[in-house]
Amino acid sequence: MTFWERNQLRIAPFLFLAPAILVFLIYVIYPIIDSIWVSFHQWNGMDRNALNEDGTLKNWKWVGLENYYILFFDDEEFYVSLFNNIRWLIFSLLAIPIGLLLALFVNQKITGIRYVKSLFYFPFVINAVVIGVIFTWFYNPKYGALAVILNFFGLDPIPVLAEEEIATYGIIIASFFPGIAYTMILYITGLTGVSREMVEAGRIDGVSGFTMLWHVVLPQLRPATLIAIVVTIVGALRSFDLIAVMTAGGPWGSTEVLAYKMYQESLFNYRMGYGAAIATILFLIMDIYIAWFLYRLFKNEKSEK
Repeated sequence: MTFWERNQLRIAPFLFLAPAILVFLIYVIYPIIDSIWVSFHQWNGMDRNALNEDGTLKNWKWVGLENYYILFFDDEEFYVSLFNNIRWLIFSLLAIPIGLLLALFVNQKITGIRYVKSLFYFPFVINAVVIGVIFTWFYNPKYGALAVILNFFGLDPIPVLAEEEIATYGIIIASFFPGIAYTMILYITGLTGVSREMVEAGRIDGVSGFTMLWHVVLPQLRPATLIAIVVTIVGALRSFDLIAVMTAGGPWGSTEVLAYKMYQESLFNYRMGYGAAIATILFLIMDIYIAWFLYRLFKNEKSEK
């Protein structure tokens, strides 16, 4: 009997996984490692191997932790971007309870509720760029819908995207539409798995309304809630597209987040090493959160067992 015949069942799973692992290593792991390596260098994005007349590298220079030092001690815009990411993180979580309420509403057996459900689902399938353009028109202080509504009540138009104090909140509100639709879909899927026996038992015991929701329904929706929290927080940390479309980081950099600042520094200021340092910090923030989340998840599963 050959080695393959003796170990076929053991080796076969690794052969099936090999193509996916190879793609993952090439397109995920290698870029992450390379970005971290780039963050320790000064690089303008041009050919790394270009040489000066004296034989030294022209566009590639080792600077160690200098990019990180500048980032933390000599760049106020970094802290503005970080604070904006925190605001995105906090306010984006509002999409989860709103999505839950909409899921409970559209889950009712009412005539025509399928059409209502499709209307709420519609923002999820629209590209974020389209949503950004629509809300840019909506916020326009001259002919936007918001200006028309405010004029109807005798109020002056508000230039939402031109005010440093409220521009970020205007973009976050725009992000609610796909976020709420996504969480609504998660909860609708979760509601199909809610035990009817437990609901009926609760009704027999006189439980109804918010008490039924809190003690019977929500515990069974925990998996959907966990997924919604993870996706919402990761999406908030890597928010980019709506900012690029609606304000391009303005006014005066007040709406920049870490992902957009990385994009600006790397592609427009030709500071690829500095942009890679920002990307590394953002990556570490996500890793810390994901590690904490997995720890809590495993801890809860052990306590339940």
